[in-house]
Amino acid sequence: MSKSLVNKILITLGFLFLYRVLAYVPVPGVNIDIVKEFFDTQAGNALGMFNMFSGNAVRRLSIISLGIMPYITASIIMELLAATFPTLAQMKKERDGMVKYMQIIRYATIAITLVQAIGVSIGLQSLTGRGGESAIMIDMPTFVTIAAISMLAGTMILMWIGEQITQRGIGNGISLIIFAGIVSGIPSAIAGTVNLVNTGELNFLILIAIVAIILITVGFIIYVELAERRVPVSYSRKVLMQNQKKRIMNYIPIKVNLSGVIPPIFASAILMFPSTILQSSTNPIVQRIADILNPNGFIFNVLMFFLVVFFAYFYASIVFNAKDIADNLKRQGGFIPGVRPGEPTAEYLNEVASRLTFWGALYLGIISTLPWILVKLMGVPFYFGGTAVLIVVQVALDTMRKIEAQIYMNKYQTLSAVGL
Repeated sequence: MSKSLVNKILITLGFLFLYRVLAYVPVPGVNIDIVKEFFDTQAGNALGMFNMFSGNAVRRLSIISLGIMPYITASIIMELLAATFPTLAQMKKERDGMVKYMQIIRYATIAITLVQAIGVSIGLQSLTGRGGESAIMIDMPTFVTIAAISMLAGTMILMWIGEQITQRGIGNGISLIIFAGIVSGIPSAIAGTVNLVNTGELNFLILIAIVAIILITVGFIIYVELAERRVPVSYSRKVLMQNQKKRIMNYIPIKVNLSGVIPPIFASAILMFPSTILQSSTNPIVQRIADILNPNGFIFNVLMFFLVVFFAYFYASIVFNAKDIADNLKRQGGFIPGVRPGEPTAEYLNEVASRLTFWGALYLGIISTLPWILVKLMGVPFYFGGTAVLIVVQVALDTMRKIEAQIYMNKYQTLSAVGL
């Protein structure tokens, strides 16, 4: 392993360590014990999911409680706007335009962070402990100001850490921050499971079955995430002669899961936030609706499955632009054997992508509802949700690909320097 690669890995680990340190820095003026007590009762709803993605930073009300989610939200909004407005789409394709595009995302992140931070600060006003003591230890206006500034600073630091990892380290910085947050909860999950086995609440054979299912699930996710349909491409002899010294890809890779982890995240947010808000009401009808939308209920998971499938198709249609691929192919003198260049090529690619997305959406729906199925079949708590496993595996695969690419690049550089 080359020295440059080792340095990049060490830089990545150093920034991730800084991220974990920030998770233990609380917002000034908060009684952390009351907040922890509250989150212990919210493990099964949207707050529990949000806490998991933040690496328990929300439970400690850290300055990075909002995590990197405001940045991701701003990025998703801009992606949707770029798919709607051609001007923004064109801006993304230009070098100078991309700088402006990223600047807009940063400003949107600041706005979203401030709104969320103020909302969280005001919401804590009604949070009290078992003895009636308030979660806020200073006067409200001062606390809202301090909390908003602290959380904004925390989110901006995380955004900076993510960009530094992407530029100077290995892998996608934002994805690795989410990865580190989820993985940080594994030790406590293992400790809790061991405690259940020691106290006799969990049968050892059931534990072995759960571990086997988790390993099979991880293997299945890896298999599907690496799966792709390679559409063959041919080039004219003139193009091949002009590019003798360049490698021309003779196929178009189309992944089975084009939409990534976005559909489960969208579906979880849509279903979990209403149930979390409704739980605070004392109205019997509202409480009944909240019970129906319980994450451990049958209706919730059926809705989760269909929403994941819907968002898989929706997001795949945004990220996969068959018309651009067909136009680029035509410009480069390439064509798909048996398919006319131009519009027929775009229609053919759309048809192939649609068939693959069907299986990809089905796979995402099953993975998203798998934890609930396991809980119902085995009657034990499932500490590591399907969406979390999906994110962890995807980020791990992407990081391994980039490490492998870096190793190959170093080999080629060495070969070109010393010769054969």
